[in-house]
Amino acid sequence: MAAPKMREPIESGCPDGFQYMHPTMRRNYGTWDYHEDVQPGVMVHVAKYGNDKIWTIKAGTQRILDVFTLRELMDIGDKYGDGFVQFTIRSNIQFFVDTEEKVAPLVAALEDAGYPVGGTRNSVASISHTQGWLHCDIPGTDASGVVKAMMDELLPYWRGWDMPNRVHLTTSCCQINCGGQGDIAINVQHTKPPKIDHSLVGNVCERPSVVARCPVAAIRPAMVDGKPSLEVDEKKCICCGACYPPCPPMQINDYKDTQLAIWIGGNHSNARGKPTFQRLVAAGVPNNPPRWPEATAIVKKILDCYKEGAKDWERINEWVERIGWPRFFEVTGLPFTKYHIDNWRGARANLNSSTHIRF
Repeated sequence: MAAPKMREPIESGCPDGFQYMHPTMRRNYGTWDYHEDVQPGVMVHVAKYGNDKIWTIKAGTQRILDVFTLRELMDIGDKYGDGFVQFTIRSNIQFFVDTEEKVAPLVAALEDAGYPVGGTRNSVASISHTQGWLHCDIPGTDASGVVKAMMDELLPYWRGWDMPNRVHLTTSCCQINCGGQGDIAINVQHTKPPKIDHSLVGNVCERPSVVARCPVAAIRPAMVDGKPSLEVDEKKCICCGACYPPCPPMQINDYKDTQLAIWIGGNHSNARGKPTFQRLVAAGVPNNPPRWPEATAIVKKILDCYKEGAKDWERINEWVERIGWPRFFEVTGLPFTKYHIDNWRGARANLNSSTHIRF
């Protein structure tokens, strides 16, 4: 019987992943019996039929990789592994080998080259982040830099298996586009309305689109010095920055007034309870490159308190719900301020537009 004809490549969509899989993975696809955690960063999967096993070695890498780093990682994989890798959703590289004897030399080679092995089971996962200064066109901070500085401090949490449950962290470089929900999130917080360069608005911005983009109807057309421009009602403005991407002359980023905020308790999973939204726990954290020590100290404090006080397998949101928010602020020593109270006057109408909330 003739082999089926492969489809022609197309310009969009994912390539066929099977061609990049380790042969042992292809042979046992969908028929694995179980897996075990051998050591931090190393797992073994055992096939249901036959004697096949495959070891996965997970190493920490940055999200945006240069050619030198990629070649170095590929050389390590060719020399010490079987030449098959994949990247996780949190930008970690995973190597695959089919014999246990290859594991230790591969781990040693990665550690020697500066790529820490870990990030499995009940550890702190790598921080999921956005582009930052290198690639984003509207960054309020360098998300990539925050991740690098913070993970340097959180490396023991990444290597260990001593957290109550797996901890997911996220960060973003703007307030509106990217980022995500996690156990702990470090997000940009604008504190002042945009500063408008009226001499450029008419030539750069499509004004109706900018007006429509504002979620609280705080922007309206205006004529300034005889030129078409825009104006902002600062009493309505919530400093979200949504106007800045379609209209760069409405600059909202500022070295002093663009700060960071720490949110906790986000959970997409409904395995043991309902998904939960993040809650603000620290506002006005200095956006202080290149190491962001204030934000890192807050995250470490939250992790240490969670590690000490949570029960086994409790996520951060479940721990806080059990002990209560007043107790959370007591044990972490974080101040409770007026910024923790949602008093936005449009919240009622906004929530009533949801398919899930009515009041």
